[in-house]
Amino acid sequence: MSKLQFKDKWILITGASSGLGEEMARQLAHQHKANLVLLARRKEKLDQLKTELEKEADVSVKVVVADLSDLNEVDKALDEILSDGQLYGAILNAGVTYFGRHVDLTWEQFQIMLQTNVVSVVRMTNRLVNHFETSGNEGGVLIVSSMAALFPVPYQSAYSGTKAFILSFATALTHEIKNPRFSLSIYAPGGIVTEMTAGDNFHDLQGWLMPVKQAANEGIYAFQTRKGIYVPGVLNRVGGFFMNLMPKSFITGKMSKVYEKALIKAGAKDK
Repeated sequence: MSKLQFKDKWILITGASSGLGEEMARQLAHQHKANLVLLARRKEKLDQLKTELEKEADVSVKVVVADLSDLNEVDKALDEILSDGQLYGAILNAGVTYFGRHVDLTWEQFQIMLQTNVVSVVRMTNRLVNHFETSGNEGGVLIVSSMAALFPVPYQSAYSGTKAFILSFATALTHEIKNPRFSLSIYAPGGIVTEMTAGDNFHDLQGWLMPVKQAANEGIYAFQTRKGIYVPGVLNRVGGFFMNLMPKSFITGKMSKVYEKALIKAGAKDK
């Protein structure tokens, strides 16, 4: 299957108002000359990015405002995005996390995480796959999961669970696709330096986080080359290989100590 060609094609990016989604938008616009559909909750941030990219990268940009924790808004956004039949690809990047003891995670917070990280992703994937299967058009979808799906992270238990679901769902679904011109890829980065990891809880973990520009570049590479499951960073891939040789309980126990220490230090700073 040939590589995806983004020039003058319309690409949807969810979670485009900050972090990985914002950086992917910039790189797709400047380096690949793609037209973009930017989706997130914060209209002001999206409008600013639209103005910047249309002026500096000379591409066309549409803004769609939606809260992906609300299924009605997901469906409304999809109706708008798919109405003209021009969509070539999508990066389903939007997600929320929680770093702390699971017992301190409120049910409301968990429901928002579940709706955003799982329900909206499945809903959008369903519609997008059906669109490309029915039309026979060329294109692709990249779903952003996480290394936490492969190696569950203590103190991010619920987040790890949502990402593991998406990884299993998308991996299995790739084998049901019949359109030979369409690809479904899964991107599984480790921690990234973004707005989502900027809080005090993550302060002592910054050295473990990948720069967002690198993460975006590798994600676009995985998307364009139609990778099945792609983990960015040589160290992540090598580390993942060796971690697969060890008992999961051992790896999880070691990670637990690192994350617990970071939480304790963050708590001490708050006092």
